[in-house]
Amino acid sequence: MPLEPFSHSEPLTLGVELELQLVNTHDYDLAPYAEDMLRLVHKTALPGSVVPEMTSSMIEISTGVCHTAGEVLGQLGQIRNALVQSADKLNIAVVGGGTHPFQQWHERRIYDKPRFRELSELYGYLSKQFTIFGQHVHIGCPDADAALLMLHRLSRYIPHFIALSASSPYVQGHDTAFDSARLNSVFAFPLSGRAPFVLTWDEFGKYFDKMTRTGVVKSMKDFYWDIRPKPEYGTVEIRVFDTPLTIERAAALAGFVQALGAWFLAEQPFMPAEDDYLVYTYNRFQACRFGLDAVYVDPASGAHLPLREHLLLTMERIAGHAAARGATPALQLLRSQVEAGHNDARWLRECQQREQLLAEVSRQAALRFRGAAV
Repeated sequence: MPLEPFSHSEPLTLGVELELQLVNTHDYDLAPYAEDMLRLVHKTALPGSVVPEMTSSMIEISTGVCHTAGEVLGQLGQIRNALVQSADKLNIAVVGGGTHPFQQWHERRIYDKPRFRELSELYGYLSKQFTIFGQHVHIGCPDADAALLMLHRLSRYIPHFIALSASSPYVQGHDTAFDSARLNSVFAFPLSGRAPFVLTWDEFGKYFDKMTRTGVVKSMKDFYWDIRPKPEYGTVEIRVFDTPLTIERAAALAGFVQALGAWFLAEQPFMPAEDDYLVYTYNRFQACRFGLDAVYVDPASGAHLPLREHLLLTMERIAGHAAARGATPALQLLRSQVEAGHNDARWLRECQQREQLLAEVSRQAALRFRGAAV
């Protein structure tokens, strides 16, 4: 299959996808209710879409094309409310977070869909271990070459995205000591990691042709990169975010991406280089392991500084662009959390320290997702 042409999109428009947990309200373990949820939700007209995911205890929601973080929040709110109403009828709950804290992967069921069956046959037990939950943010780009430039500029901010969204400290009942353990599961897939360093769509097409000739790749869906171009939408898709515990944080993260993209397009602040990737995996690991307490190595200067400090400097730098796009409230929400050193991983740990029961942590996380104060 040849590489699709890069579609036109309005620059800096947004689209957000969230993978969500379905849990029962008895012990708050994952529950295989995706088919029932989809049946109920599809009776309501909603923006975007609600679709199944790899295993039957997961669903994915998506917004339509949005112009502001506020519009993202509005669409996510409509979908969230419909999900909550449907879940209440089924006596289950919907939860955010990058991992379920105590589910056992071998108990999961692959959702009955041809692509999921094919992936299960290819990847074996990794498919069930892929019961993890992420947020994807699409940002519109002026053209294909601009998309690749955007992709490689955004790669410098992968640690920032990870630390801001980290919400997966627990795996199968254990504290992993990571703020984002979810990405360790993604890294197990052979076509994960970073995109190749090419800066024109012609070069990218040549790379894609080589990969398809090997038989390893059939389409762009086969690349599990941290950031990838999405030619059918005319976007770049960032895939490293854990699903946040609230839709407000999900929308704020989209606003942060939009402000960064506006800064890139307006000021062309730096030219990405292959050498940026010398510290890419180290910075990625630091953010997964330590979250906002990570050390960040600046790819340009090699300077080491606290990631939290670099985040605050970045937010100052893009504040004007955020204001122009209506993303100031998004930046303010994230900034206050960065200053407090608080992300969703910390909330989950504090809740577990207080309650001493991971099922209760999931119950309270379900309340947070539906907008209740806890």
